[in-house]
Amino acid sequence: MLRTGDALIMVDVQNDFLPGGTLAVPGGNAIIAPLNRCLGAFEHRGLPVFATRDWHPPDHCSFESKGGPWPDHCVAGTAGAQLASGLRLPANVRIISKATTADAESYSGFQGTDLAEQLVASRCTRVLIGGLATDYCVRATALDARAAGLEVVVLEDAIRGVEVQPGDGRRALEDMRNHGVQVLTVEQAILSGDHPERH
Repeated sequence: MLRTGDALIMVDVQNDFLPGGTLAVPGGNAIIAPLNRCLGAFEHRGLPVFATRDWHPPDHCSFESKGGPWPDHCVAGTAGAQLASGLRLPANVRIISKATTADAESYSGFQGTDLAEQLVASRCTRVLIGGLATDYCVRATALDARAAGLEVVVLEDAIRGVEVQPGDGRRALEDMRNHGVQVLTVEQAILSGDHPERH
């Protein structure tokens, strides 16, 4: 059940990570509806919403064209870098741009940003996390949130994995659980009481 001190972090729900994008996550579109359900609940309660985004320069070190592991994606200011148009974002959503310099990769929404400071300023004690992709940016953001001392809930119906190797998404969820992350559906997270997942 949502409570005072909660914040929602939507990770990299950008066009290039959705079907038709340059680094499309399989089934990525399926997270839009549950995220919108969550966004509506947060807006109704007046709770803060953060949206991280890759905001890369054209010569970013992660790009295959520069010897990196990924296709060129989410170049700042391009259509591919825009947040998905299907998201029903509140007017006061806080955008967190990451990996904005050419020589540094940043999977976590906390790395090289002021997200941690903004969460402290919001008196946040727990974050709910959904977005793309489970096995990279969602995992890194969730683990950094735990390292910052926050309670963390990952929304299992609002995430999808890249799956470079089959099972990467499942392994990422196991890793997150092992670090104290709860894994719940959107409905469980926003409607039910707090029932820590049994291991």
